[in-house]
Amino acid sequence: MRVALFITCFNDTLFPGTGRAVVSLLERLGHTVEFPPEQTCCGQMHFNTGYRPDAVPLVARFARTFRDYDAVVTPSASCAGMVRENHPVLAEQYGDDGLRRQVAGLVPRVYELTEFLTDVLEVTDVGACFPHRVTYHPTCHSLRGLRLGDRPLRLLRAVRGIELVDLPAADSCCGFGGTFALKNAETSGAMLDDKADGVLATGAEVLCAADNSCLMHIGGGLSRRGSGVRVMHLAEILAATEGDPR
Repeated sequence: MRVALFITCFNDTLFPGTGRAVVSLLERLGHTVEFPPEQTCCGQMHFNTGYRPDAVPLVARFARTFRDYDAVVTPSASCAGMVRENHPVLAEQYGDDGLRRQVAGLVPRVYELTEFLTDVLEVTDVGACFPHRVTYHPTCHSLRGLRLGDRPLRLLRAVRGIELVDLPAADSCCGFGGTFALKNAETSGAMLDDKADGVLATGAEVLCAADNSCLMHIGGGLSRRGSGVRVMHLAEILAATEGDPR
């Protein structure tokens, strides 16, 4: 199986460790991961702010870059949702027949990381060890968009040494929402305060999620409170072998 990593521009710019964690994890499971250097933004920012025609060249570039792979894996529920839900919309509205065919053929091969692990590789125990108290935030795109369900939690429960604790009001939005946090800063900040209160109530050392965008937002709030709670992408925990006696 030819597997490609779609790192996303957000992770590539701000959280490159997440991409390295995905590669380490999949290689540990016996897979070679390729990184096509031609990849760029998926166009989500353009799509969500109303610049839909400007996103079409990015859709075409994505289809061209990843067309020869059996699976395209991304550590971003947000960007996976953009590709699967909205690339077909853009191709239908603004593309030609060729682009529509390319997008339709590629979309079923695009997976968020936990989907790929549980549904395609059919594993939950990935050989991780992480002896810390952890709570999990299901981001809106993972929960309501991709409907990942308990896939992330099944993977986390199989991590050796972990103490996984429930997050109060886990299904509530953290308030990030991309440009929502900029355009509606006061509302976003109030939502963030509620989420941070929930995280602190768990006594967790680490908050994890499937989207670094939300982790950046929540992590900023926790840091400003001087909480000491770390935020980590789920991939980094699944790649960890900290304290593994083996």
